[in-house]
Amino acid sequence: MKETDQHNERIAKMTFASVYPHYKTKVEKKGRTLEELEQVIEWLTGFDYKKIQELIDQKVTLETFFDLAKLHPNAELIKGTICGYKIEEIENPLTKKTRYLDKLIDELAKGKKMDKILRQ
Repeated sequence: MKETDQHNERIAKMTFASVYPHYKTKVEKKGRTLEELEQVIEWLTGFDYKKIQELIDQKVTLETFFDLAKLHPNAELIKGTICGYKIEEIENPLTKKTRYLDKLIDELAKGKKMDKILRQ
């Protein structure tokens, strides 16, 4: 699947507050906890629970969310396909970071062990 400028722009304008409930529902439906979800987000972005809630309350866009984040140095180890896109082939930096997070949430929901998800 080829990424388009419209697709990248749509991702940039989405708010983190609009996607977070979907992440929460996805992991809880599969028996994972909110604490595990927050641990995954914190590993990737450096944001603790308080900061995550603050960004949700501020309704920041994904662009702002990732601009403020300090991406984990091992984030580049996140590979595979998510939402029809091969992460390694995504050229737009914001879209790539968003797909990193999507992939981690997907792995959490699929029951993968936390040390594997966090690339330790």
